[in-house]
Amino acid sequence: MLRAVLDANVYVSAAIRPEGPPGQLVERFVSDSAFEIVLAADIIEEVLKALAYPKVRKYVRADIDAELWFEAIVVLADVIAGEYVLHGVSQDPDDDKYIAAALEGRAAFVVTGDPDLLEINEHAGVRIVSPRQFRDILGRRLKTGN
Repeated sequence: MLRAVLDANVYVSAAIRPEGPPGQLVERFVSDSAFEIVLAADIIEEVLKALAYPKVRKYVRADIDAELWFEAIVVLADVIAGEYVLHGVSQDPDDDKYIAAALEGRAAFVVTGDPDLLEINEHAGVRIVSPRQFRDILGRRLKTGN
């Protein structure tokens, strides 16, 4: 089973536009367990904080309570201890936690729209891809049965 760490911006985008690639990924996770999500406490905290920003709240689709929606994802995810720490991998020190979570949680992918993370491309066997790239990877795996 593919395991992935999703960046906070992926969850925020999914809460705003369910039809876009981030929303499609979350839907695939929730509805047909197409992959496993790995989360750590600091990522959960960042997502909840981002979903609470007034500038984000006004764009979140009206049919969901963003915090409850995300908490449902957390319940289904593999929440790791978050003990592994990395420094200096990304230009933005705050982004290193995503790669650290992937390594600790044995995830093959970090899925992000963040240009700083995307330019890394790969670190210690963890591929860093956009939501669209990950959606396409899931689609290919579905076709080939891998």
